[in-house]
Amino acid sequence: MRLHGDMTTGTDIHPDYLVGTWKLDPYHSELSFSVRHLMISKVKGTFGTFDVTIVTAEDPRESTVEATIDVASVNTGVEPRDNHLRSSDFFLVEEHPTMTFRSTGFDGDATTGEFTVTGDLTLRGVTRPVTLTGEFGGIMTDGQGNTKAGATVTGKINRLDFGVNWNSALEAGGVTLGDEVTVTADIQVALQK
Repeated sequence: MRLHGDMTTGTDIHPDYLVGTWKLDPYHSELSFSVRHLMISKVKGTFGTFDVTIVTAEDPRESTVEATIDVASVNTGVEPRDNHLRSSDFFLVEEHPTMTFRSTGFDGDATTGEFTVTGDLTLRGVTRPVTLTGEFGGIMTDGQGNTKAGATVTGKINRLDFGVNWNSALEAGGVTLGDEVTVTADIQVALQK
């Protein structure tokens, strides 16, 4: 969880910044997505099983984020659609059970708490660079004495870039699904002791 105000001089670190390894609190985190459907609305879903590790370094620019998502845990609230998403038309779960993200860079504003994370997203065996924007929520100690940090990050990917090409033409014109997928992670992480 790193926010840095001046990436050139290495000064102005967010006042809540702590060095260490942070692991996901899955009970207070959500990974969701949305995609345009029938060109008139959006379908939303979540991934129920995922993991995130953040390592904050003395030099915040050297901090890292790694995430692994179990794509079989996809849930849109409609079982037949979820099964279709697990198939070769979409996630191809049998061959590629996980999606991963590994950060390659950070930029942030210690005053506003806004930040950008760049990294490599791998889906269906295809790796592409992505950029996520976020807002740092802060750091707090919970009732059990655990140090927690929170943030929200969001980004957009083109599913075609990862070989997720399924679509269906509509009689009235247009297609069933949009190509752009918005991904949002509301995460809480715990500092490891």
